[in-house]
Amino acid sequence: MIKSTIKSMNPKTNFKCGSYFGQYRPHFSLIIFLCALAFLLCASPPLIRDVSALSIEDERKMGEEFLAQALAHFQLVEDPFANQFINDLGHYLLAPLETKNFPFHFYIIKDNTLNAFAAPGGHIFIFSGLIEAMDNIDELAAVICHEIGHISARHLSKRIEQSKNIGLATLAGILAGMLLGGEAAGAIITGSLAIGMQAQLNYSREDERQADQLSYKYMEPAGFDPGGMIRALNKIQKGSWLGTGKVPAYLLTHPTGPERMANLEALLSRYTPRSLSKEAALLKGRFPAFKTVIGASTLDPHDAERLFNRELEENPDGPLPHFGLGIVYMGEGRYEEAIRELEKSLQGKPDFIPILRTLGEAYQMNDQGEKALTVLKKVLELNHRDVATLYLLGITYESLGKNSKALRLFERLSYLKPVRIDVYYHLGLCYGREKRLALAHYNFGRYFKRLSQIRKAQFHFQKAKGLAGNNPVLQKKIIKEMEGLGQGRD
Repeated sequence: MIKSTIKSMNPKTNFKCGSYFGQYRPHFSLIIFLCALAFLLCASPPLIRDVSALSIEDERKMGEEFLAQALAHFQLVEDPFANQFINDLGHYLLAPLETKNFPFHFYIIKDNTLNAFAAPGGHIFIFSGLIEAMDNIDELAAVICHEIGHISARHLSKRIEQSKNIGLATLAGILAGMLLGGEAAGAIITGSLAIGMQAQLNYSREDERQADQLSYKYMEPAGFDPGGMIRALNKIQKGSWLGTGKVPAYLLTHPTGPERMANLEALLSRYTPRSLSKEAALLKGRFPAFKTVIGASTLDPHDAERLFNRELEENPDGPLPHFGLGIVYMGEGRYEEAIRELEKSLQGKPDFIPILRTLGEAYQMNDQGEKALTVLKKVLELNHRDVATLYLLGITYESLGKNSKALRLFERLSYLKPVRIDVYYHLGLCYGREKRLALAHYNFGRYFKRLSQIRKAQFHFQKAKGLAGNNPVLQKKIIKEMEGLGQGRD
């Protein structure tokens, strides 16, 4: 969760990824994906030295560029438990890979589209709508393994190698469609992509067949049921992209059909069930809570509330529906109701860290700081490395005026990678309250630099430089941070 910092602070920046295109149809997310990819192919020639032979390093760099584009346009699910689960599952499924060309990362996009896609350089994106449609972990694992298959076989790299003919006219058409939105956008983007990208970036039947084979290969030793592949594909097909009916055929990255289903059934005919490993059993046990968090975090609040209330009618003592309602009420600022539901949920799962952490946040947001401290300290007894809880604890100390304790926690968090951007903001506040102004401005500079607000970052770094005096260590850090500051937005 961690939806905000202490209420007395209200930094303008929303730390969640932008959701500008969320107002358009769900399939626009895939258009953004293709546009970002087109950007990389057309607008960044120095990145790819030889498009006809895309190297591992080139694809890794392209993946970094694509990720920056994706984070600017997609709204990702930020819940720490959900992100930990999807990455734990993904990396468990990676075990059979003999060669890992890239460090894999898994992301959940807040969008009700029934799909997932593999981006360059080992980045895999799963839409929350697809997770909601999956009844069990086997189905979700099958989708993830399919995407891993595309990356390990370097299918996207091969498509990129064939994309030398994509030109600026195509890019201009795509961008114009994105900017216009609505019905006009569909026509413009369809025309542009049909001319320049349909053949190049669409996975071939052979690509899909090979990815299915690899999915089976990865799922079998993991202990999950490969039959989830067919069930997942059937759901995607029946979902028909949530009934929009207006998605061009070549945007359907994972088409189904009799031939593909027959190939899958042939693969499954030789499957022999295995007993679950300890790790697979743990992941399977956590899957219902994962789905609860995804539903509570991504569905319309009224729909989510109805869903969890229906579940409570069937099982009044079920802890997960209460947990889901607690998350929903947190998102709406109904903290008293959230606390009530989370306390009920905790009765059934007294040591479940996601519930404890969310309850601690609810107490903190409801100005019950001492109760928040009690709950959050219990979480750290269960897992002293829980970064999300350490951050919440720092925020709680800050709200209670215990600045030195908050400062120690934020200093610790600044060394735990990846660092939350707002850790630097709170370091700036804490140092400022202790009159350590050089460090305060230095950390505000780091904060604005990472938000690409370059002029503000330069201002704070210059102030820090002037205040650092003859402190050579801090001066060196400031100079290093100022290196490479280019044009940015304010």
